[in-house]
Amino acid sequence: MISKNSFKDRLRSLRSEKKETQAQVGTAIGIGERHYQKFEAGDNFPNVENLCALADHFDVSLDYLMGRTDER
Repeated sequence: MISKNSFKDRLRSLRSEKKETQAQVGTAIGIGERHYQKFEAGDNFPNVENLCALADHFDVSLDYLMGRTDER
């Protein structure tokens, strides 16, 4: 089972590493800023399309993004 906390924490950390705003990430993956904010807050969980877009944007594997491994 994937922890919502590990996902949102990892997402926030990846965004911080790239020095991007929530709005920039949202735009990059084709969603609105508020929609993205809900991912980081743990209020919503992305669908498969958005998960893939986030992994591609941050150049990490889905397993890393989901907290299943520490290997990017």
